[in-house]
Amino acid sequence: MSHEPEDVKPKLNLNISYDGTQITVKVKTNMKFAKIFEAAEKRFGKDKGTFKFTYDGQRIKPEQTPAEVGMEDGDQIDAFLEQLGGGYCPS
Repeated sequence: MSHEPEDVKPKLNLNISYDGTQITVKVKTNMKFAKIFEAAEKRFGKDKGTFKFTYDGQRIKPEQTPAEVGMEDGDQIDAFLEQLGGGYCPS
């Protein structure tokens, strides 16, 4: 009997959506989001650090992994342009 080795690091297909466009990235559950974010920004033609990313309404930190935030195959990440400043300062 031949046993095929089990994939101990399962892969997920994650959908990343920005401005009506969606891409799919295949990632390991223990891969840091920093690497995933960099790949997504490159595919969207943006500079590194351009986006902030959210999953289920919560911001994702670059040092987190899909396993840490409980992601499953086919889940969606939303990308938004990072907004700096814009605070209201009454005179």
